[in-house]
Amino acid sequence: MATKLSHLYASILLLVFIRPFTAQSRTLKSNTFEFLQNLEGCQKGQNVKGLKELKHHLKNIGYYPKDHQHDMKLSDDFDEIFESALKTYQKNYRLKVTGSLDSDTIKELMIPRCGVPDPINHDTSKQAGRTEHDNKSSKFHTVSHYSFFDGTPRWPSSKFHLTYTFSSSVQVIDMQELRSACSRAFQKWTDVTQFTFQEVSEGSQADIVIGFQSGDHGDGDPFDGPGRILAHAFAPTDGRLHYDADEKWSTNPSADEVDLESVAVHEIGHLLGLDHSMDQNSIMFAEIPPGTIKRDLGQDDIAGIRALYSN
Repeated sequence: MATKLSHLYASILLLVFIRPFTAQSRTLKSNTFEFLQNLEGCQKGQNVKGLKELKHHLKNIGYYPKDHQHDMKLSDDFDEIFESALKTYQKNYRLKVTGSLDSDTIKELMIPRCGVPDPINHDTSKQAGRTEHDNKSSKFHTVSHYSFFDGTPRWPSSKFHLTYTFSSSVQVIDMQELRSACSRAFQKWTDVTQFTFQEVSEGSQADIVIGFQSGDHGDGDPFDGPGRILAHAFAPTDGRLHYDADEKWSTNPSADEVDLESVAVHEIGHLLGLDHSMDQNSIMFAEIPPGTIKRDLGQDDIAGIRALYSN
């Protein structure tokens, strides 16, 4: 009898200690882009399960004309609109423009990325906001790949000292690790601009609010689970930066984890007014493979932010 009671007490104590931990834990879903591997070789005129989901993704990241954004009926048909969107994507990411889901395009699509749409001009062969210029101090022709949001929003000169705080709906990573990673990320931009950043206590009024969110979190841009959209941020002077809580985040990532600080540096660029760059060495390039540490600004990033705030 004594033995049974001791086992009972041990079980109760175990539950007491386990329960708080379980309440804060989260279940990571499987990679939501694994279905893409089944679409390889798909071409116009075919109907293949999974195309509807891929269409939705391409629409969300800017590859459908605006007049098709809201009214189009998504299906699993490989139609002309999808072919056009796919060709634009292939051109933008410097892939062979085949208009079909070849292996190189599938591999590119499977790389996790920022949820901010790419700056595509569907009316011309050039991408909206992209700038090209000659470096007159050099005999070489220099092309800048940075871009700005529509309307070129930026912080006014009276707001070059920005405050930030944290507010998450899901507990994902140790708070001190998050604070340290974001502090270092802000410093990257401070080093090359007139901006300074100051953390304020949670619940305080702040210019920038950073946090982990999951699924539909009320900002009009729901997250889609692991392996696709990592995070997003809004143009000035909105100030919201959201991480997808369903990703595997780390400050020292293994091969299947995403580097918290690298993504922070990228998203802060959006908060300051930079859109995506097609320079793969740039922080503002939209994609970042798992396990990658990419925390330093490139020359294109520095040129872009200085051009934005040059006046």
